[in-house]
Amino acid sequence: MSTDRDEVRDSNGTKLADGDSVTLIKDLKVKGTSTTLKRGTLVKNIRLTDDPAEIECNAEKVKGLVLKTAFLKKA
Repeated sequence: MSTDRDEVRDSNGTKLADGDSVTLIKDLKVKGTSTTLKRGTLVKNIRLTDDPAEIECNAEKVKGLVLKTAFLKKA
């Protein structure tokens, strides 16, 4: 019953699911743009990927982001 999708966890070890909201725990530069996502930015409606260390999301300024779960905490 345990799959990779069941084991997606944030930086604090809290399980994440599709549709959750997360907060960034450090400033992140977005590759290919001059945009920096600031610490504390709320990202809503995340989507899990096949990789348990990454999630897909849309931030306020950038669409189609893939973020590492090590830089997130569940909101």
